[in-house]
Amino acid sequence: MIIRNGNVVLENGVVKTDILVENGKIVKLAENLPTDGTPEIRADGLYVFPGLIDMHVHLREPGYEYKEDIESGTKAAVKGGFTQICCMPNTDPIMDNKVVVSYVKNRAKEVGACKVHPIGAITKGEKGEQLAAIGEMQKAGAVAISDDGVSVKSSRVMRLAMEYASGFGMKCLCHCEDKDLVDGGVMNEGLSSTIAGLKGIPRAAEDICIARDLALAESLDVPVHICHVSTHSGVRLIRDAKRAGVKVTAETCPHYYAVTDEIVTGFDTNTKVNPPIREEIDKQAVLAGLKDGTIDCIVTDHAPHHINDKNVEYNFASFGISGIETSFGFAITYLYKTGLMNLSEIAEKMSAAPARILGLDGGKIVENGVADLMIADLDEEWIVDPAQFVSKGKNSPFGGYKLNGVVKYTIVDGEIKYQG
Repeated sequence: MIIRNGNVVLENGVVKTDILVENGKIVKLAENLPTDGTPEIRADGLYVFPGLIDMHVHLREPGYEYKEDIESGTKAAVKGGFTQICCMPNTDPIMDNKVVVSYVKNRAKEVGACKVHPIGAITKGEKGEQLAAIGEMQKAGAVAISDDGVSVKSSRVMRLAMEYASGFGMKCLCHCEDKDLVDGGVMNEGLSSTIAGLKGIPRAAEDICIARDLALAESLDVPVHICHVSTHSGVRLIRDAKRAGVKVTAETCPHYYAVTDEIVTGFDTNTKVNPPIREEIDKQAVLAGLKDGTIDCIVTDHAPHHINDKNVEYNFASFGISGIETSFGFAITYLYKTGLMNLSEIAEKMSAAPARILGLDGGKIVENGVADLMIADLDEEWIVDPAQFVSKGKNSPFGGYKLNGVVKYTIVDGEIKYQG
């Protein structure tokens, strides 16, 4: 196909040009490519991005298909502009062995709309006691390891995991949370939790584990990745570690840079997420971290839930936000339209950096590169309506929000997988 006359988002800026795609590859970037009967997509006034890559998604399969499955999750992903996603291991059974990793890979090839890369567990059963079969999982297709959903409590086990994983060229993706400090908390500890009368989760619960994992990475001289950073103090710890030469990368989510915990005082259980939405000082620090490179990438932490998991009292509701269909809109509305970041910087955070961190093919628009592309209208407005989500998880607190940035096409390996 030829993508005609689009504003193509490259590493160093935006260029109006045509793109020729053949056999799943970008063959040529040039103006006024000849018309020879090749199918064309008219992209006048639209923007062509490298396919988005989400390195933190929960697809729920196997075990929790009533919340989401690989088919519904990947269809939601391409609607959101994502061509590659990495799924976390807290399934049932836990993805801590090559059998479950292989199942996810094969199932994704069978029904998936986009590419799916499994992330194996760090420990068996995510119990934090014995290392999982890391090498076998890598051979089966795992691209990293994480006990996402829980933090590895034992520093010794975490040290062994980081050493062992680095031997396979893999990274530990660290869910940083001191459960003893969380102590049943359900939202950020602060003024809003006092007003709401809900038990708060202190920043220290996240920061202590960030500091530990940074210390381990420094002492071992191995890379580490910090998941869903939400605190201003956590951003500072990571910034200081980078300046000291620690091999650390980090991610955050739209709900940490776009809103504050004031939205929780309405008791909408869809605002309940882990780590919790924080205060204005944290939101501003996350935005600054994105801008200065302290935070390398934007992920969704897409955590779909059945309505019954959320339609209960706040204290008993499940943690998580269904976010894969709104992430791009939030980036355009809260980062690009505000002037904080340009389009190349957004493509870096949502495509190039995740590919680089996990060693994935893609993330950039270059000749001879993989034809994973997304075409969007950045000026068109839309209203978030969770009832219209492709995902089974309708649990978004952003219903009624007005966003810019509508995905028109998602192209995976040169094939149109979504057309708006």
